[in-house]
Amino acid sequence: MKPSPTRPPTPTPMDEPDAVSDLGAPTDVPGWTGSPLVALESTLIAQGLPWPDNLATALEAQRAVAESGAEGRTLAILEGKPRLGLSVEELEGMARRGSSRFRKAARRDLAAALALGWDAATTVSATLFLARRAGIRVMATGGLGGVHRGWTERPDLSGDLLELADAHGCVVVCSGFKSILDLPATLEALETLGVALVGYCTDDLPAFTERSSGLPVPARVETPDQIAKIVRAHRTLGLPGAIVVVQPVDQAVALEDRLAREALDEALIDAERQGVHGAALTPFLLGRLRDRTGGASLIANRRLIVDNARLAGAIAVALAGTGTD
Repeated sequence: MKPSPTRPPTPTPMDEPDAVSDLGAPTDVPGWTGSPLVALESTLIAQGLPWPDNLATALEAQRAVAESGAEGRTLAILEGKPRLGLSVEELEGMARRGSSRFRKAARRDLAAALALGWDAATTVSATLFLARRAGIRVMATGGLGGVHRGWTERPDLSGDLLELADAHGCVVVCSGFKSILDLPATLEALETLGVALVGYCTDDLPAFTERSSGLPVPARVETPDQIAKIVRAHRTLGLPGAIVVVQPVDQAVALEDRLAREALDEALIDAERQGVHGAALTPFLLGRLRDRTGGASLIANRRLIVDNARLAGAIAVALAGTGTD
């Protein structure tokens, strides 16, 4: 049925021509000062960390980027519009309301989020997709998604992996992949997808709040300038995929391996008993880990998020200095 010419349909966010106009080029980013830009994801605020730690961590991460000479932008979707940066008031609103108000939007959800006017926090995959559309090619997060345990029975693979495969020449700084995952299978998936993996001051793959998973990384660097050289070579060769830079959590707050694994085993049993899976699994397990470690995992999580933001800022500055970005 055609709409009546005298009563046009109610416009949705995507009916507005400017709904994605902020995603054209770096110079279109609102309030941009000219400093190198770093994208920061927002699910850690709405779903990952409890109040008020979520707000404090988000603000500390932005300050850490600034201390490195770059500018951190937290991405999210508000009323169906992608936002490349949030005010302190908006960050606080997201932190206070959390998942009761804000959906969790992965890359696959972006079209629905824009078309239906969602308020949503963006995962790694959604944040990286929106950032690279705006020309922002450096991102920081805590830990990445990957291949979940038990994938042979329930094929649960994070959408982060496919976005990493598509994000040609982008840099993602993290503390490895969340320890709740099947890490050997995740590394195999990265290799298959052509995603480069580089250890910053480490030969081992970190396991989020643990410094080492016992698995090796293909390459090690000691400085942001070395990372910039790898990125430049990656782009010059026209290689597909992102460059994932992994940085271990600070030794002072890292979880002891045995404690972390015992807590994770108990959390996985809880999840199985309660039938938790899919998008709800990661927040559930992280919450259980926080409880079972007496808050130690929360302290480690906050530290690594901020430290990764600081390193991402330094990499963005190094890339700008070489003319790569």
